[in-house]
Amino acid sequence: MIKQNIPSVAALIMTTDPKKITALQMLWSLGFPFVIPAVMLFIAGDWLWIQGWIWGVWFIVLCWSATIYLYVKDQDLLRERLKPMNNAGQKKDATYLVYMFGLLYAAWSILIPLDAKRYMWTAGFPASLEVLGALLLAGALFFIFRTFSDNTFASGLIRVQSERKQKVISTGVYGFVRHPMYLGATLLFIGTPLLLGSFWGLATSPVLVFLLALRTLGEEKMLVNELDGYVEYKLKVRYRFVPFVW
Repeated sequence: MIKQNIPSVAALIMTTDPKKITALQMLWSLGFPFVIPAVMLFIAGDWLWIQGWIWGVWFIVLCWSATIYLYVKDQDLLRERLKPMNNAGQKKDATYLVYMFGLLYAAWSILIPLDAKRYMWTAGFPASLEVLGALLLAGALFFIFRTFSDNTFASGLIRVQSERKQKVISTGVYGFVRHPMYLGATLLFIGTPLLLGSFWGLATSPVLVFLLALRTLGEEKMLVNELDGYVEYKLKVRYRFVPFVW
């Protein structure tokens, strides 16, 4: 009798709600943000690096605030954000670009602590620029978080979410630029090396911004072809993610 009342593993899997965010997914989402700052401090070779700690706290606040907000307010978007980059719904050329961007971002993230702290290739970095970097990171946090709160379709994948009846979002930060997430990322790419005091990190940041621009062009081509109303939205909001420039 006891054995009959214990569900099998297969039964548990079959009855699991596919729309429910699992504990493992939340553990990953809330635990992973601690890994990046820890790796940065390890590479720097100084666990008391003040600027590194400031950046780490900023990164954790960004990840935790976005994850908790989505879990409470928009689990559909959280599930979308948790999908793997090689998802069948994404264009294959976009997947290759995402992987290339990820590799270059990882290299950039390693270069900065090597430059700023371990080997100190950059010496005498002005404190005023470090403060400017902190301000830019505050702006990055604002635009990235607002992207999630303003747009329930802010997927990490380049695809139109037809199963969720995706529509054009033109309010909030989307009334300022068409891709506020990429504006936030650009502020991140500039603010991080400034805060951490890395000339070489700052010098290589334009490569990441260029890849964002390539992603934007491919994404907008898809949206124009597949999402009703996007052409009209482009006429309304002129700039992609660099205000008054592009």
